[in-house]
Amino acid sequence: MECSTLARVSSRREEKDRAKQERLARERELDRLARRRRLVRAAGAGLLAVAAVAAVVIIAATSGGRSGAGKPEKPGAVLLASARAAGCELHSYSNLGQEHTPSNVAYKTNPPTSGPHNPVPADDGIYDAGGSPPVGKTVHALEHGRVEVQWKPGLPPGDVAQLQRAVFSQNAGRHALLFQNQTAMPYAVAATAWRQLIGCPRFSPGALAALRDFRARYTDKAPELIP
Repeated sequence: MECSTLARVSSRREEKDRAKQERLARERELDRLARRRRLVRAAGAGLLAVAAVAAVVIIAATSGGRSGAGKPEKPGAVLLASARAAGCELHSYSNLGQEHTPSNVAYKTNPPTSGPHNPVPADDGIYDAGGSPPVGKTVHALEHGRVEVQWKPGLPPGDVAQLQRAVFSQNAGRHALLFQNQTAMPYAVAATAWRQLIGCPRFSPGALAALRDFRARYTDKAPELIP
């Protein structure tokens, strides 16, 4: 009888131990699953944060706070006044394309202000007569926020020198190009920015002032701001 009682006690003790071990195992498993869920949520939140930052960076990099397809920026009172005083024309155009192509393009404005262009942009700087960059490369430079000042072939060298001094004394020529026009434009002197054009029928001190104001207004106003 005593042996039977001891056996029952031992059996109950083993059952209790087994139940305890099973309970502890379930608790460990539940704890492991809870930790895994927390890690998954943290990783998901991290990915969302990275994606949000990346989206902001992409938007900033590609638009610089400006849209290539939205409304073009207005010229402002200073530029309007100087352009009128010099008899220069101001034009704002829609975005006519930003695709890269090695082919020649028939541009819809003269000089061009946007459109499909060469994959390689023209470098900043001053170009001698006859050494102007290809048109497709100058359009690409406009997309990068450059202002391009141009003179019509036949402008006297002294006037070209005045143009250089007047326009390129600003910021030592930063983000700007000066070259002889290569598109048979109807102006004596002109300047372009992305979707913007000023054209002056005559070379004059007033035209130089208007070109300076145009450059000050539209430098770095483009979809892609490249240093």
